[in-house]
Amino acid sequence: MSITELGRAGGDLSPGAGADLAVRTEGLVKTFGEHRAVDGIDLVVRPGEIFGVLGPNGAGKTTTLRMLATLLTIDAGRAEIFGVDVAANPHVIRQLVGVTGQYASVDENLTARENLWLFSRLQGIAAPRARRIATELLGQFGLEKAADKPIAQFSGGMRRRLDLAASLITRPPLIFLDEPTTGLDPRTRGQMWDTIRGLVADGCTVLLTTQYLDEADQLADRVAVIDHGRKVAEGTPDELKTAVGNSTLQLLLAEPDEVPTAAQVVRRVLGSDPVLSPERGRLNVALDQADLAADVLIALRTAGVSISSVSVAKPSLDEVFLALTGHETGGGETGGTEESGGTEESGGYRESGGYRESAGSGREENR
Repeated sequence: MSITELGRAGGDLSPGAGADLAVRTEGLVKTFGEHRAVDGIDLVVRPGEIFGVLGPNGAGKTTTLRMLATLLTIDAGRAEIFGVDVAANPHVIRQLVGVTGQYASVDENLTARENLWLFSRLQGIAAPRARRIATELLGQFGLEKAADKPIAQFSGGMRRRLDLAASLITRPPLIFLDEPTTGLDPRTRGQMWDTIRGLVADGCTVLLTTQYLDEADQLADRVAVIDHGRKVAEGTPDELKTAVGNSTLQLLLAEPDEVPTAAQVVRRVLGSDPVLSPERGRLNVALDQADLAADVLIALRTAGVSISSVSVAKPSLDEVFLALTGHETGGGETGGTEESGGTEESGGYRESGGYRESAGSGREENR
């Protein structure tokens, strides 16, 4: 599948068409003044998968997620969650999804246990059950030992885990994670990745936004690449890498002094110049078709060149994004607001969006 075809991936939104899908959108648009933050995005998220929305700051990731979560109105287009129209049935949608924003929305003056109890009570759950839910979630997220400590003493990773736990109080089938590891150190990021995988193993569907290419590559079953409010490609990480084109043939020679001979053979077979590291006996060369690697190996063997190891490396997602958009994601940067023209509250989604207050207890008995 070509990059263009990947960019068109999506589907129609005929009545009932999305009932067997976790999320289906068609032509989503959101405008702030003269700025079109989201410009006709189509998405399809299947139940039980981790779907990544990849793009730099300002690409439209958070705005898209906020529309799906009913925290922003949809200016044009349609969206369905488990077959339910987002614009027409916001109250139902809020009982189907849990939302965790870029910034932890917990109350620093309360303990972890008190936060979870409070969020449960705000959703109409009786006090005894709220206490049981808090205890269960603290155990699930490895926060038992810190359960009665003030949030002010928590690390960034602990706050993020607590915030994620709060979004699971009603056990929603769909979780929205907006930049879930922004600002976390590598070790804590890895722990969060494990937590997210665990949610899917327990039956959740996850839609996450990220500007980190390695995060999309490691976590997502499928990825939508968006830039300047538009989707430019969609597919599995491997599909995206394949669509970009050249893989790299990596050769390690048994005898470094055979590098010049090997380079001549590679040029003859592939018609392109390899990148040489003579002192290490290494050659790297772009490979248009993976099956050409066999031709190179046969030719090298015929020429008497001994190979210690060979591998074919696909392009990285960094290279994919650069090829698709002409610029990098800027994923190494942290902080700042996501969308110009919109607002990104420092306390997370729940304060301004009213999620804890407005989500009813309709799913409570499913716990």
